[in-house]
Amino acid sequence: MTARFKVVIPARYASTRLPGKPLLAIAGKPLLQHVYEAACASRAGAVVIATDDERIKTTAESFGAMVVMTSTAHQSGTDRIAEAVTNMQEPDDTVIVNVQGDEYGLPPAIINQLAVALQDYPDYLMATLCEKIINKADMTNPHVVKVIIDNHKSAIYFSRAAIPWVEQAGELSMQAFPYQPSRHIGIYAYRAGFLKTFTALAMCPLESSEKLEQLRALYYGYRIRVELACATCGLEVNTLEDLERVRKTVTSHKL
Repeated sequence: MTARFKVVIPARYASTRLPGKPLLAIAGKPLLQHVYEAACASRAGAVVIATDDERIKTTAESFGAMVVMTSTAHQSGTDRIAEAVTNMQEPDDTVIVNVQGDEYGLPPAIINQLAVALQDYPDYLMATLCEKIINKADMTNPHVVKVIIDNHKSAIYFSRAAIPWVEQAGELSMQAFPYQPSRHIGIYAYRAGFLKTFTALAMCPLESSEKLEQLRALYYGYRIRVELACATCGLEVNTLEDLERVRKTVTSHKL
């Protein structure tokens, strides 16, 4: 089934680890432009960039993007998207896909898959994606967010720690794990009305501890649909090292 949806890309200049990263160049284009073009290659009815920074606005408009300006006070991209969707006067049942502005090489097929998943399961208000962990080092890396899922494809928990606990995990190969660990991919789909509900909820203790806002939805009893991504996700750019790795990857692919 073809989903009708819109993409909103939250973008801020004041990143703690890599200031101005949406505007940093990769292969002659700002990172944000690469993300925008990937989103435009999906089946989205519209792609909007939500920002609080005039430098980002100017750059985004220079490559043809629609921009919605938002408050400088937002603590998360979800808060920024919620304001943008309100300003856009979207109906409550509109499917909104949150594409992070720092994910280089995100396949458009993943965006389409996520939107369809939310449309196909109307009893869910929020959906996301995961991929299998194949590297044992990723299990203990706090920057790799893990997710465990029930047999109905609903999220049970997200954590920066290795979950679930496995006896003698250090001695097992990844293929021998009794439960295949999954890495959460930070792309979400929401129904527009739920964005307003979600951002009005108080931060919960689990969210504060893990620094993962999706735990707020689980804490208040909302289910999150989790699908296995149909393609390998892009490369996330959070640090200068990440940026250099992506630049080297792009260069090597051109050789």
